[in-house]
Amino acid sequence: MVEYFFQCPYCWENVSILVDLSIKDQSYIEDCENCCNPILFHIITDNISIISFEIDEVN
Repeated sequence: MVEYFFQCPYCWENVSILVDLSIKDQSYIEDCENCCNPILFHIITDNISIISFEIDEVN
């Protein structure tokens, strides 16, 4: 697991999530720890590091 910091698309605060590097292609929704709005995550890893990290608002 690795901690990854990003800016929430709703409240613009810097928040973090834990990313499991052993899962190569991940898509899930998780609430912002600051404002509680849902964020769609799409993360691609290579078992060593994060290759792609994309977030979007859930509409």
